[in-house]
Amino acid sequence: MVVPVAARWVAAAIGMLLVLTGWQSVIGTLIVPRPVGSWLTRLVDRLVLAVYHVVTHPVSSYKRRDRILATQAAAILVGQLAAWLLIFLVGFTLALWPSPGRSITVALADAGSSIFTLGFAEPAGTTPAVIVFVAAATGMVVVALQIGYLPTLYSAFNRRETEVALLASRAGVPSWGPELLARSFYALGSGVSTLDTLPDLYRTWERWSADVAESHTTYLPLVRFRSPQPYSSWVISLLAILDSAALILSLSPEKAPTVPARLCLRAGFGCLARVARAMGIDVPEEADPNAGITLTYEEFLDAVARMDEVGFPMSRQPADAWPDFAGWRVNYETAAYQIAAAIDAVPAPWSGPRRQAMTEVAPQRPPGGRQGPPGGRQGPPGNRQGPPGNRQGPR
Repeated sequence: MVVPVAARWVAAAIGMLLVLTGWQSVIGTLIVPRPVGSWLTRLVDRLVLAVYHVVTHPVSSYKRRDRILATQAAAILVGQLAAWLLIFLVGFTLALWPSPGRSITVALADAGSSIFTLGFAEPAGTTPAVIVFVAAATGMVVVALQIGYLPTLYSAFNRRETEVALLASRAGVPSWGPELLARSFYALGSGVSTLDTLPDLYRTWERWSADVAESHTTYLPLVRFRSPQPYSSWVISLLAILDSAALILSLSPEKAPTVPARLCLRAGFGCLARVARAMGIDVPEEADPNAGITLTYEEFLDAVARMDEVGFPMSRQPADAWPDFAGWRVNYETAAYQIAAAIDAVPAPWSGPRRQAMTEVAPQRPPGGRQGPPGGRQGPPGNRQGPPGNRQGPR
């Protein structure tokens, strides 16, 4: 079948639009230092996520799901590169098609030889030569940009995970806000409270939140880079920090590092909201203080009981502190829950439901009665594994 010349020129125009679309996606994803999405990268994300959802759906064990999902971010990066090369291949093939004496298969061979710098096809004529030179430069530059993109991703990932790993000894694995306050008070059985370390901790996580907000919205695949340990998660760790700040401000305002805690809360829920919106999750710019929270008062009492185990000084009754705590948590609960569900984060206490029901994982603690250094006291009485009853996910 002979395709009319006019139709070939229309196809060439479409091809150049595809090339421009590919470059817009590459520049927005790899170069522009702000979230600039494109339909192409969003399509790749949806396809990869759909494949992983199908694969992990029948898997009930969280550790097995985590092992499978550990490759998800890498698959997105490879998928993006493949999509860019494919759209450039199609675009340059269509652009070469109107050249005299060229069938679509010959144009495809010329475009592929140029983009992948194989050099086995060398078209005659000035116009085709210019197109294949541009195609060759495109393929080389896109691959080079993707290679240069990886160190930036892993540098941001390492900065994020350093603080997440350091939090494990303070807040358990997976991290939990009440656990952080309890351990800070009894200081891992040392006999000396370390509540005075909370101001520095909250300052560190304020800066951490700002860093994650910038890096994870600019380079969205970072959101799905999972921690090296299965029960660690960046979103669960941030949620634990924010819950601890809200708890101490509500239950023990005299002991609270008020300014660092408030600044950390502000930076933290701003970070979660920005990341959620970059992921396409609908969260409001400002939370409605009358909306209420999903966490129940009974779960709040579990936190009070955990802190009371170690004699944590609480100057307010739980019933009086609850409205203030809920007023803080309403700012970040929705975004944290939706991000945790979207990335299949570990089902830690107070972290919301998952797309597939999984048993809640309580913070891992040292065995009960383990003796601290000479002169130090033992761990908290009973040293139980998480909230009473180990419920099946938050209500």
